[in-house]
Parts: sequence; structure tokens; C-alpha cells
Amino acid sequence: MESRPTRLAFPLASLLLFVLLAVVHTWPLATAPGRLSRNDSPDTVHKEWILAWDAHQLAHDPWHLFDSNTFYPKRNTLAYSDHLFVQALMGAPLLWLGASPVLVYNLLIIAGLALTGWATSLVVERWTQNRLAGIFSGSLMAFNALTLTRFPQIQDQHMEFFPLALWALDRLLTTPRLANAAKLAGWFVLQALTCGYLMVFTSLSLVAAVAARPLDWVGPRFRRVALLLLFSAALASLALTPFLLPYLRVSREEGFTRSLAEVSEFSAHFTDYLATGGRFHFNLWSHRFFDQDALFPGVIASGLAVAALVSGVAWKDPRARMAVAFGLVAFALSFGPAFPLYEPLCRVFPLMAGIRGAVRFGQLFLAAIAILAGFGWARFQQSDRRLVALGILLLVGAHVEALRAPIQYRPFEGISPIFDDLRPGKKVIACFPFPHVRALGENVDCMLASTRFWQPILNGNSSFTPELYVREAAALAAFPEGNTLQYLRQLGVTHVIVFTNKLSPPRVAHLDEHPELVLWKADKAVRIYVLK
Repeated sequence: MESRPTRLAFPLASLLLFVLLAVVHTWPLATAPGRLSRNDSPDTVHKEWILAWDAHQLAHDPWHLFDSNTFYPKRNTLAYSDHLFVQALMGAPLLWLGASPVLVYNLLIIAGLALTGWATSLVVERWTQNRLAGIFSGSLMAFNALTLTRFPQIQDQHMEFFPLALWALDRLLTTPRLANAAKLAGWFVLQALTCGYLMVFTSLSLVAAVAARPLDWVGPRFRRVALLLLFSAALASLALTPFLLPYLRVSREEGFTRSLAEVSEFSAHFTDYLATGGRFHFNLWSHRFFDQDALFPGVIASGLAVAALVSGVAWKDPRARMAVAFGLVAFALSFGPAFPLYEPLCRVFPLMAGIRGAVRFGQLFLAAIAILAGFGWARFQQSDRRLVALGILLLVGAHVEALRAPIQYRPFEGISPIFDDLRPGKKVIACFPFPHVRALGENVDCMLASTRFWQPILNGNSSFTPELYVREAAALAAFPEGNTLQYLRQLGVTHVIVFTNKLSPPRVAHLDEHPELVLWKADKAVRIYVLK
């Protein structure tokens, strides 16, 4: 029997390795995580605001988590976007201590990559009894074409609970006990609370995984296994209901749904599976296929996955067979309505209505490849234990295939301290420019600034836009001319923030011609006015 230090050796060494790999793949982010950023993308800033809002509201009014300060006076406005609850819990202590949203976001990117690789390595090592196989699978799960090209979407780096949900499902099917059903529900809930997309993807993956193992539930064990699966689903549904209800309300009140035509626009093409941002392949050949989405698994990963299929281990081992099943489902669904069963599935599974980017199903295809690659290596090494050196060489090659570093980051100069003066008292704020809905991403500077005062703002950003904002943007297009100031007063606005470096010089010059706008605070790029 192994001693406790011996049992902990691999988990601790694996964790350290994946932290180092995360630092390498995001380099030079770790050298200045509070100053470097991907804030050139509105998506990044939007996610920084979400993390900061969650932390703020959990400390002050958790029962109204979804009533964010954006799109005033609308309610449940956090439900216009992913709530990122788990990531926010991870970053909340730092935010409560005064860390900037940019610093927290960057640390969570590194943490998500490291934890995803680590959790996968532990599960696959347990399944294959091969440590190098675990490291292979963890590396491919965490550092792939999708995760390394989507830093502005912090959801995609946090799949650390997905392999644990698969592990719990395997335990439930092999040993049908209440404890294993509870573990399955717990890991699923944690993964679901990282991202709405991953909640849908994980749900379908688990269904496919169960379907791939009929010998574990068909026959005399059916009743017990079915009851435990239903118990697990009920427990997870109960835990997720408070987070799902705001989205249901918003969908009903605002009519937020995804049409199949919209989904088709954001579905995969076969060329996406040839696209990667990894410098080695990108420079040689993949650049001609790279448009927006990258899903190329890599040559080494594909080779090991094929080895698992050809050797038969992918069919004989029930855990590997689960990966084959959910990988095939994810691959087919990534093409959206072009796959004939996509539309019927949307009718059967209502949560699919929230999916716009069907191409992101490809992340689960890459996850399947990662797991199968681990099984493939374990089967290959089984024939000769002296092949470890070759395995390490292939592992290094897989990382070279995926490597995009050094990443080009944008310097973050911080949030102007003049926004701190907006904290006291009750205020309603409008920021200008007040963009048209087609340029909604321009609002993110206002949202990031609001993390210093948390007063209600008319501005907001989301892939969903309430009709009220559309009307406001049209009415305020001529600001500060016409009746725009009167319109702002009718909306209850007390203060106006103007980003002078983003407003045309003539419009900035006209601000002082309106006595209703009283300059309150200013710096080189921002003016704050009191609206009388």
C-alpha cells in the first residue's frame, strides 16, 4: 500500500507542471499581470466587469446578483451575458482586497488553463494507470487551438470540472451509490456555473457518455442506475435553478432567442478544424484556413487518438468509449443547423435556444481527442515501458504545435481615480459616446470605470440588447444638442461621463455651451458633469 506522500507525489508534481505550462503559453503575462491585458477586445473588458460585479454584489447584496448596474433601469441585466459565477468566486478575494479587474482576469486565465490540465491529468492517469498519459491528456485539454486563441472569453479556459464530471459518471455507472450520484451533480453544477455554453455542452456529453455504456445500465441494474441518474439530475437542477430563472425571465420579457439563421452564421465549417493559432502550423500552412475560430487538434494529438481507435482500446475501455461518443456528438453539432438533427434537438432540449456559437461545440471535440490521446499513449507504451523518452519528446512536440507565445498584450494604464468621487450618494450616470447598438462594445470603457463606483449606468454591453437601449441610443445621437439633455433628465440621469478622446472635438467644444452641464471633475481623457 502506497504511503500518503507517495500518493500525493503525482498530483502535486502535475499541478506544478501545469502552472508552469500555463505561464509559458500565456507568456509574458505572468511578468506583469496587472499591467498587461487583452483589453483591445471589448469581450475582455466586458468579462472583467462581470467578474468585478459578481464579487461586489456577493459582498453587498447577493440576492440581487443579476440586477447589475448596466442598462438602467432594466432588471436582471446580468442575465444578458454569462454570469461567470465560479470564476468570480475564485477571483473575489483579490477583488475585495482592492485588486484591479484586469489583474484578476489575467490570473484567472492562467489558473483556468492550469486547473483544466491538472484535473484532466488526474482523471486520465487514474483511468489508464499511466502518468504520462495523464499529462498528455491534460496538456491537450488545456492548451489547444481554441483555448489559446480565445483569451477574451475567459469561459473557454475553465473546463476543470468537465473531466471530474466524467470521472463521477464512471464511478456511478460502475458502482451505483448515492454518494457517486451526488458527486456527479456537484461537478456538473460547478462546470455549468462557469459558462452557459459549457452547461449545455456538458449535459449533452454526459447523455452521450451514458448511451455509450449500455452494459452498465441495461438489464437488472437499470432501475438502480436510472434512479441515481435521475437523483443526480434533480439535485443539479435544484442547485442551478436560482441561476437559470433570471435568464428565463429575460427571455420571456425581452424576447431574447437565437434564430437558426443566426446560429448558422456562427457555426463551424470544415476548414475550422484545420485552423490553429499555434505559430508552427500557422506559419507553415494553417493561416489560409484561419478566419475566426480554430479547432485543429494537432498532428500528435490526432495520431495518438487514432492509435486509441485502431488499437481497439477506444471501443473496449468504457471510459475511452465515452470520449468517442461525446466527441462525435460535439463534432456533428458544431456545424449547427447544417447538421440535420440540430433543429430537432433544439426542440427537445430548450437550453439549446441560448446557443449562438454552435462552432464552440468543437471544444468538446477537442476534449474527446485529448482524452483519447491519453488512452492511445497508454496503449502504445504498454508494449514497451522503455518508450517514456519518446513520450516526453512527443509531449514537448504537442506543446510546440499549440504554442502561440509570446502573446501581444496591450498595456493597461489603470482606471482614473476621478471615478472614485462618484461613489457617495445615489446617482444615475450616462457615458458618452453613447453608441448605436452596432457598436455596443464601445460601452465597455464606461462599464470598467463603473467598477470604481457601482452607480447605475444607462450604458451596457451584451450580445443581447434591450429595446430600451435601442431607443435611447437613437434619442441621444445628437448629444449634447437638441433635447438630449432634457431626455437624460427624464431618464433620471444626474451625472454625465464624457470620454473626450472618443468624442469628436466639435462635440467636446459644444459641451461648455450648455449651462445644464456643470463640469465637476476632469482629467486628460475624461470629464464628469453634473446634469442640472
